[in-house]
Amino acid sequence: MTENSQATPAPASDLPTQYTPADVEGPLYERWVERGYFEADATSEKPPYTIVIPPPNVTGSLHLGHAFEHTLIDALTRRKRMQGFETLWQPGMDHAGIATQNKVEQQLAGEGKSRQDLGREAFIERVWQWKEEFGGKILGQMRRLGDGVDWSRERFTMDEGLSQAVQTIFKKLYDDELIYRAERIINWCPRCLTAISDIEVEYQDDDGELVSMRYGDGDESIVVATTRAETMLGDTAVAVHPDDARYQHLIGKLIKLPLTDRSIPVVADAHVDPEFGTGAVKVTPAHDPNDFEIGRRHDLPTLTVMNERAIITVPGPFEGLDRFEARSAIVAALREDGRIVAEKRPYVHSVGHCSRCGTAVEPRLSMQWWVKVGPLAKAAGDAVRDGRVKIHPQEMEKRYFDWVDNLHDWCISRQLWWGHRIPVWYGPAGEIVCVGPGEEPPSGEGWHQETDVLDTWFSSGLWPFSTLGWPEQTDSVAKFYPNSTLVTGYDILFFWVARMMMFGLYAMDGTPPFSEIVLHGMVRDQNGKKMSKSFGNAVDPLDWMDKYGSDALRFTLARGANPGVDVPIGEEWVQGSRNFTNKLWNATRFALMNGATVEGGLPPAERLSATDRWILSRLGEVTAQADALYDDYQFAKLSDLLFHFAWDEVFDWYVELSKSVFQAGGQPAEDARRVLGEVLDVTLRLLHPVVPFVTETLWTTLTGRESLVIADWPEDSGFRDAAAEAEIATLQRVITEVRRFRGDQGLQPGQRVPARLHLDGTPLAAHEPAIRQLLRLQPEGESFTATATLPIEGAEVALDLSGTIDVAAERKRLTKDLAAAEKEKAQAEGKLGNEAFLGKAPEPVVEKIRGRLAKAEEDIVRLTGQLAKLPQG
Repeated sequence: MTENSQATPAPASDLPTQYTPADVEGPLYERWVERGYFEADATSEKPPYTIVIPPPNVTGSLHLGHAFEHTLIDALTRRKRMQGFETLWQPGMDHAGIATQNKVEQQLAGEGKSRQDLGREAFIERVWQWKEEFGGKILGQMRRLGDGVDWSRERFTMDEGLSQAVQTIFKKLYDDELIYRAERIINWCPRCLTAISDIEVEYQDDDGELVSMRYGDGDESIVVATTRAETMLGDTAVAVHPDDARYQHLIGKLIKLPLTDRSIPVVADAHVDPEFGTGAVKVTPAHDPNDFEIGRRHDLPTLTVMNERAIITVPGPFEGLDRFEARSAIVAALREDGRIVAEKRPYVHSVGHCSRCGTAVEPRLSMQWWVKVGPLAKAAGDAVRDGRVKIHPQEMEKRYFDWVDNLHDWCISRQLWWGHRIPVWYGPAGEIVCVGPGEEPPSGEGWHQETDVLDTWFSSGLWPFSTLGWPEQTDSVAKFYPNSTLVTGYDILFFWVARMMMFGLYAMDGTPPFSEIVLHGMVRDQNGKKMSKSFGNAVDPLDWMDKYGSDALRFTLARGANPGVDVPIGEEWVQGSRNFTNKLWNATRFALMNGATVEGGLPPAERLSATDRWILSRLGEVTAQADALYDDYQFAKLSDLLFHFAWDEVFDWYVELSKSVFQAGGQPAEDARRVLGEVLDVTLRLLHPVVPFVTETLWTTLTGRESLVIADWPEDSGFRDAAAEAEIATLQRVITEVRRFRGDQGLQPGQRVPARLHLDGTPLAAHEPAIRQLLRLQPEGESFTATATLPIEGAEVALDLSGTIDVAAERKRLTKDLAAAEKEKAQAEGKLGNEAFLGKAPEPVVEKIRGRLAKAEEDIVRLTGQLAKLPQG
């Protein structure tokens, strides 16, 4: 047991009768910020604890996924701050290249303008204006949630310091020959007019068509199938497997390509699966990644047949058609020419779509800038394999390794204006010069800078160290790098986490960016379905915070946070969490009204009652368990532990058992007030990281101290009392059994019943006042007649129910219910004993009948027991 320093608690009357989150949360958060509680000092002697915020898009607003993630990070950082760490939760935003440029272009379109009308510099200035006016909405919403970030350190991926970091690492990678320029197949969005990376492509099943068509004629013909008939205009070969006997006579020959004046070769390539379809595939090297590789192996020409907007550019009847219009037109022309062998519609197949705008992605041959990821990815994999970085839950390691061990080179150039412009200049004679920070770019006639910008994920990959001032060797870099923990969703394990690992290890001399990666799941609706506006199940977390309070939302999210598992959530669950915050409020208010205090040390254990020793023993155990669960990132188990301890053990049992002690007064009452104060003090501190607002208000009122944010984290007192725990467990079983009997007899909860208690010789004798109070048992009178006797735990509770229930009516009701249960049992046994029925009925039906039989048998035992306990007469 621990001692508390002297404090002056506020009177209970300072707490309103009801908790109204809207009156508390906003002013309380601003007070925390004004007092600098969340600011991290790089010169401190305290051990560091650092988490960076996964930077939200500047265009974004708070959704449930953000609220979930921020709740977990805030819980970790609040606890570490209370434990005495110099804690930094680094805030900031991502410039969101594609999304932000789209926003501003839409704004310009409303004015009848385009970005080309403004020119590049004026357009970028317009984006900055938009950012100042509309961007960063989420930052205010983070305050509503209670995020304990260091606002004095807020960063933006396009700010001056981070831009310098981007240019620095680009130059370093370029000089180390880890960045290069090459023509490759990329994912192209015809709507956003830019390349996008593989992991920015979202695949979904679309209704399309599968068309089989004949190339060539007679014995020198071959059938190929495609879902993108328009690409046949760019075919430069047909490929077959070298061992496929059907096509041996065609390998090396030319066949006529329909609708064109070209002939194309048949090539042998082991990539082709002879068992799939006809065993022959059309090869379009400029419009398919696999075909591109076949083309490279066979030195095939590449023919680009579409422009950046996916409009056909091949001279002829299809020129100027959109790719989908051309698809239909080409199939019709092939059909008219007698080239169609088979058509299947609808043909459901997986199609990649731009994650930003939903447009079907077009594979396209393009000159782009790339990161050579091989050595970087190997280092990122090794850091996890050798234990320098741990992934929670551990089973997610396989997904991580599957990604980094098979990573393709990363296309980092984007055909946008908003973003970090690639620091490369081209000269009139084909020169290429990469310019680092502080270096003068080449000048003179014919020199110009690359027009593309870098992938947004390039700058956010530097986030763990660029936000601290790198490439300068600042105090913050020295103090807070490497970061301690990364908390993020498993969905961006590849987008962001792997890139931070690669860049951190590369830029920081082999030191990984964080020690632990904690991956959480996605928030889904209560039926486990993905939340989406199109599904009609999307929720604005601000609505729930307005209605139930931020703590209620946070606690609901934390209770669902099993590591790496998706989190279902429904409004009624948030209502339940609001009930919990109300329970905390009302119970603490009751405790204060009854003199609960933290003043002075705890009384010696030998003077305390069994009830007091029991709750202090449980408090020590719960504190130890909570610490272990926090350390293991088991937020769901942690929240359940604290919920049930607070509600069930403290409020429903200890507070209720203490009421008779408070009424009796004397030293036991004074001891109980001090114990109750201790239990509330520690419980509120344990809960604070998850539900900061209500706990702060209650704790400062209870203790009279400044703030829970800067309070000490509670330590396990080490106090355990197995005997007291066993005694109170016996008491709980007695009270529960008598309550069950009362309910079975139809007694109202508040209805008083005369009772004689035989407790002598048992540990329960000292608890008679509490037993009578909790069970509404009044002393026996002169006319007392025991109509029911309950032997429980070596004690005996005799009750006089005469006058409290209509015995005849109750016997009639129970007899009727028993007959119904016996009939249900007979019917179920009849069906389960019928072999013909069992042979035909589906297993779920049979299982349901087994359940009905078990329920009927339980009811028979219960009703028979209730009838036996009724008074005779």
